[in-house]
Amino acid sequence: MTQTRAASRRVLLWATLVVASLIATFLTPGSAAAASLQEVTGFGTNPGALRMFRYVPDGLPAGRPVVVALHGCTQNASGYGTGSGWIQLADRWGVSVVLPQQQSANNASACFNWFQGGDIARGQGEAASVAQMVDRQLADASGDASRVYVTGLSAGGGMAAVMMAAYPERFAAGGIVAGLPYGCAQAAGSPYVCMYVGATQTPKQWGDRVRAARPGYAGPWPTLVVFQGAADYTVKPVNMTDLMRQWTDVHGTDQVADVSDSVAGYPHQVFRDAGGRAVVETYSVTGMGHGQPVDPGSGSEQCGSAGAYLLDVNLCAAYRMGRAWGLG
Repeated sequence: MTQTRAASRRVLLWATLVVASLIATFLTPGSAAAASLQEVTGFGTNPGALRMFRYVPDGLPAGRPVVVALHGCTQNASGYGTGSGWIQLADRWGVSVVLPQQQSANNASACFNWFQGGDIARGQGEAASVAQMVDRQLADASGDASRVYVTGLSAGGGMAAVMMAAYPERFAAGGIVAGLPYGCAQAAGSPYVCMYVGATQTPKQWGDRVRAARPGYAGPWPTLVVFQGAADYTVKPVNMTDLMRQWTDVHGTDQVADVSDSVAGYPHQVFRDAGGRAVVETYSVTGMGHGQPVDPGSGSEQCGSAGAYLLDVNLCAAYRMGRAWGLG
């Protein structure tokens, strides 16, 4: 009988602790479940028929930056947001992240259509859909319209260049990973020639393509950070060179690096304007193929997780972009 009473007391104590834990979880102020990725519908006319997802850290105050992160082919918003490290950094730095997602009806490989004339012009197609997502997020989160950034991998990188060119007034900066310069498919005559060979254009011709996307716009223009695998055979490294040529010309500076050093052992260059501001930065990731550089771990400069097209090279591209943009 004594053993039975002792067992009953243990069960009662266990039940009491469970109930107390549940009460603490649901009734204590500020103890709500952690933020999660949410889909947003009705964000505009959505002419590009894209889906909008977003991540907003719990308790995010008004006036915080917004990062738009565009996935690569065969990826989706959730996988890219987590794998690239942007969701991890959103919590660390206090920013919200908009994650557009392609639909198979638009592109069978889930690539953003960075090469289609109807999707890369201001006010049209996928570019207009992404711009509408930005407007919705700024309104819902009371975000800082002067600190909106756009980034993407591969086809998402190509679409990031589109957004910088077609909507330059909306973005303070961009970050392109294994992507393409704006108008590259049209300059090369084919997206595949652009990817595998590159397009023959002078810096001014590249810059003119950006200026033509937003006629009459006099600036300020977004700054740019580029990451490229030196062993990438899907998007050849010449595309990083052409992105540098394009955006240095847009900013009215030359194509001679003002800084040439290494970061995490990889070649890094900085191109400054006449006022000394860094307007283009490039990272050539030696030995890396096609994908987003990540550096999984809990260190202050680490972020992301390894996976398909998410390559652990001990350098997290998202972290480096955010630092260049003054986010952390």
